Amino acid sequence: MKKFAGTPGTMTGLSLRIAQFLFATGSIVSMASTSSFFNFTAFCYLIAAMGLQVTWSLGLAMLDAYAVLSQQVLHNPIMVSLFVIGDWVTATLSLAAASASGGIAVLYFHDLGGCIIGDECQKYQLSVAFAFLSWITVFISSLIMFFLLAAG
Repeated sequence: MKKFAGTPGTMTGLSLRIAQFLFATGSIVSMASTSSFFNFTAFCYLIAAMGLQVTWSLGLAMLDAYAVLSQQVLHNPIMVSLFVIGDWVTATLSLAAASASGGIAVLYFHDLGGCIIGDECQKYQLSVAFAFLSWITVFISSLIMFFLLAAG
């Protein structure tokens, strides 16, 4: 297997995992800081999907940090297969949650005029933006893992 930017055990791979973790955490914190997010199923789904993303990204970031510190490259085919499956599952869930939440935010707060409290609406929108940024980073990571597995 080839060593290129973003593969497990490299600084760029660690950077991608940290970015995924930070964006997903930002999404959760922004959504959970509102008083009524639990009234919307899509927002609850976003919290659950981002919680999974936080757990997955933190675990792989710690693994990447260990590999960077010990100067190892994690190219075991079984591990890379696990990374590919995990990244694609979390990428799919993150995109679905961000899209659903974005749709609800636009429909309810802009089209129906249900945004009475401006600060809370901005927190919902910020949470959705962080979720999309998290999805972008996990999608990049999942493509890199797929190409690494295919290069085999």
